[in-house]
Amino acid sequence: RGLPCPIPLLPQKGLSVRALVTGIAGFAGSHLAAYLLRQAACEVHGIVHRHDWRILHLREQLTLWRGDLRNPLWVSEVIQKVQPDYLLHLAAWSDVGGSWEQPWTTFELNVQTQLSLLEALRKQAPTCRMLVVGSNEMYGKIQAEDLPIAEDTPLRPHNPYGVSKAAQDLMAQQYFLSYGLNIVRVRAFNQIGPGQSDDFAASAFARQVAEIETGQRAPVVRVGNLTAQRDFTDVRDMVRAYWLAAHKGEAGAAYNLGSGQPRSVQSVLDFLLAASTCQIDVETDPNRLRPSDVPISYCDTRRFQAVSGWQPELSFETSLTDVLNDWRQRVRRG
Repeated sequence: RGLPCPIPLLPQKGLSVRALVTGIAGFAGSHLAAYLLRQAACEVHGIVHRHDWRILHLREQLTLWRGDLRNPLWVSEVIQKVQPDYLLHLAAWSDVGGSWEQPWTTFELNVQTQLSLLEALRKQAPTCRMLVVGSNEMYGKIQAEDLPIAEDTPLRPHNPYGVSKAAQDLMAQQYFLSYGLNIVRVRAFNQIGPGQSDDFAASAFARQVAEIETGQRAPVVRVGNLTAQRDFTDVRDMVRAYWLAAHKGEAGAAYNLGSGQPRSVQSVLDFLLAASTCQIDVETDPNRLRPSDVPISYCDTRRFQAVSGWQPELSFETSLTDVLNDWRQRVRRG
């Protein structure tokens, strides 16, 4: 119990950089794993808690460790054995809406897991570079004068998820200041792309459209707040930014990651409805409305662009097309 269970795999010859990805079977984590294997030629290790369906196609190229990041003894043993050059920490509770219903679980999964990792690095691998992935939700209640959101914008989180991500960010800064750990923080704005859970608007809409097209659902898409404007970036561009931040970011610094362009949730829905093969109606679902919502949020990415040269490459339309086609495939598979 509690011991790591790696999938047997000998490291590929010639690979000198070892990356450990937490949340490797998640939405962003699976795309990051694919990117590291394809572009960065890393020896990739990953921590998995439960499911791994998103990385089945990569399984022969990965070393997976199954366990619970809330267990500090297990985490310390994994770090000691892997001795990563890079620790890319993506594991998190990421359902903003669900955090209202389960605030303690959200805080526990986001804060306690990171504390386990930081303590393990401090004791077992103090030279490892760690990337801590935060969220735009930590900025919370944005004022008009805050736009676009810069890294020095005050943190005013207004939901349990945002509070937990702010705590992660501040904890990472504290371990840099107190122990000199080699930590870079990023604050990722809204991500979209294939493989995303339907807890998120674009994916929720796409799933409903795909099910309507196959006759599994009545021709009505149920929605929440469509007026909110968000800064959407394709997850495949975002994971490229993660790796650049891990390589080129300044230790102790924080960087906003996003497109820098606000788009309404209504525009997401409109594109997906136009791409459907069916005539579809729209209804507001009170259960999809949050107790508190920010009208508009988008970021200033100049700090990160200055150190990395990163720019998003995939268009908004390409991202949404891929999300819809991904759900069409998933619905057909059952």
